Amino acid sequence: MTKKINRAYSVSNVLTKKFNPLDFSGDWLETLGIPDKAFSAIIFGGSGHGKTEGAIKLAKYLTNFGKVAYNSLEQGLSSTIQKALIRNHMVVCGNSFVLLDREPFEDLLIRMSKPKSPDFLFIDSVQYTRITKSQYYQLKELMLKKGKGIIWVSQAKGKEPKGALADDIRYDVDFKLWVEGFKLFPEGRLNGGGKTFVIFPERAAKYWKEII
Repeated sequence: MTKKINRAYSVSNVLTKKFNPLDFSGDWLETLGIPDKAFSAIIFGGSGHGKTEGAIKLAKYLTNFGKVAYNSLEQGLSSTIQKALIRNHMVVCGNSFVLLDREPFEDLLIRMSKPKSPDFLFIDSVQYTRITKSQYYQLKELMLKKGKGIIWVSQAKGKEPKGALADDIRYDVDFKLWVEGFKLFPEGRLNGGGKTFVIFPERAAKYWKEII
């Protein structure tokens, strides 16, 4: 039996391909530019530097473009997460934001395979997924096929994502978002972005010894 191979695209095919760019504005436009809806990112940093807070702020912004699911693997449905949602006034998001309480990988695949699954998925954190590299690519391909965005949150060891899987993800995703001292520093396939995003102005100023 002859194996079927993927089609080859002409230059005309590529140039006429329709994507789904997100019409970012303001601070997030300056930081991330204009990503496609099916973008991928990793937010990583040391403990207590604001990476989860930064992730929540990005999640809130993304509710302007679709439904967001935040899988809280590390902290679960906790007082800490509750306070983060309160600080960021997430109640205004209504049903556009849902928190998943330590949802296992297999259940997450089922959820994201459904016709009306969330448009964006946050996984906090990589170290608590307990998945293999193969499973990572399984979820990645599902999200790409459905045209949905995925954002990973990771602990760090020094200035590198902690662990082999997190390091592999860092090299694979579109955006690498390093968090230190309550600031988010973007790198990667930026389309017009590149500006540092300040997560907590007062705490960032104190950490970096700035005058505000």
